[in-house]
Amino acid sequence: MESAKDFADSRRPSLTDIDGILVGHCTLAERPTGCTVITSRSPLTAGVDVRGGAPGTRETDLLRAESTVRTIHAVFLSGGSAFGLDVGAGVARYLEEQGLGYGVRGIIVPIVCGAILFDLNLGDPKIRPDARAGYEAARAASGAPVPEGNVGAGSGCTVGKMFGPDRAMKGGLGSWSWCRSDGLRVGALAAVNSIGDVWDPARATIIAGARKSDGDGFVDCMAQLRRGYRPELAIGGNTVIGVVATNASLDKACCTKVAQMAHDAIARCVYPAHTPADGDTIFAVATGRHPIEPSPLNVGVIGAMAADVLAVAMIRGCQAAGS
Repeated sequence: MESAKDFADSRRPSLTDIDGILVGHCTLAERPTGCTVITSRSPLTAGVDVRGGAPGTRETDLLRAESTVRTIHAVFLSGGSAFGLDVGAGVARYLEEQGLGYGVRGIIVPIVCGAILFDLNLGDPKIRPDARAGYEAARAASGAPVPEGNVGAGSGCTVGKMFGPDRAMKGGLGSWSWCRSDGLRVGALAAVNSIGDVWDPARATIIAGARKSDGDGFVDCMAQLRRGYRPELAIGGNTVIGVVATNASLDKACCTKVAQMAHDAIARCVYPAHTPADGDTIFAVATGRHPIEPSPLNVGVIGAMAADVLAVAMIRGCQAAGS
């Protein structure tokens, strides 16, 4: 994989290196849980691919190629399970106040898409992200490098839950980006909340997951499944949600293909992934500020880069997580 020193900018690579992308967090440290908002001062073309069997999402149907709405104004990622979908209302309210949205008979209507993960098993489940949290995250959005670890949607993430909470570790939120010499940029942000292990595919090593009973090393969830272990998979407990972004000019169909290819990162890094009990969801957004031709070949290249950069973001999210 490309190293950070290859990036044209001297600062830490991040999703906000994509022209016009802004990211903000709201963290409810008292549980902990939180939400993350990805937005822009200009409308974004977007697509989505939902692979988990128990997803929680907002406004994903309108991202289909045949749907009328062509652009969106924000994407949110949130903890709180289904309750976290309330975040979208707060994001929409903030964007309306800023005059960002579709003009409909004198009313500003922002289009806000989003996805949630299940973190109610950590701390007080009555504390969850709501409309106010979404408003604050949208208001905090900036072009600075994205804070990583247990912040925003990554606040309550855990991994390695297959053998119970006593063997689990904290997951988290990470971000990264690549930049080619021709100016094409692809970035990613992900919140990692898996029931199984998280692997670094470049080193073929578990970096976070279910610990052995004595805490010394990892159980290796897939090895145990092959030996006959029968887990009790909690509904919604195994989820990676994220956003990949590019400065290329893409339509909704092309963004959806990029989102589909980006899911390869989850398959590379999370074992097991895309199960009937998870909510794996990846959004892809395009700012349209780079004049690359949106040909099938170029879309394939962007999708391959998206999978690569999302894998790095996932690994960084777990490495930046607290105890």
